[in-house]
Amino acid sequence: MSDRPPTLAVSMPTLLRQAQQTYSSALRTALKREGHDDIPTNGLFVIGGLARHDGVPIGRLVKTLGITKQGAGQLVDTLVSRGYLERTPDPRDRRQLIVTLTQRGRATAELQMTARLALDKALEASVGTTAVENARRTLAALIDLGRSSTEEEQTEEEQS
Repeated sequence: MSDRPPTLAVSMPTLLRQAQQTYSSALRTALKREGHDDIPTNGLFVIGGLARHDGVPIGRLVKTLGITKQGAGQLVDTLVSRGYLERTPDPRDRRQLIVTLTQRGRATAELQMTARLALDKALEASVGTTAVENARRTLAALIDLGRSSTEEEQTEEEQS
């Protein structure tokens, strides 16, 4: 008999962390098989996000990742030096840099998407499409709650 508590008794933050680790592990395993095993923490998020955009200012990465400007700069430097990203000046504001995927970065993003879709399919096979859709709706509502809280905090700080 397992010593693990029933899943429903585990706190949401713990479930979310472990679910994220399941996805991260599946993606990293798929990437490692193809020789893309040198991506740092948060690198998968950056590469996956850039696959949906033509280019992103480094400042937006800082905000999205919730890390310092220095931390984002180091992450981008690492991904550039390993051939996943390139930096170019923003044509609208030469003071800003835009990061985009290289050919290697695009291949990595494609591998990530394939691995994620395979895990999504396995999850749907396990619990059903309706349960997965409900989980997505619930997570989206949780994200919205976090955004609302952040906006309220910013408004309070501005009024102080």
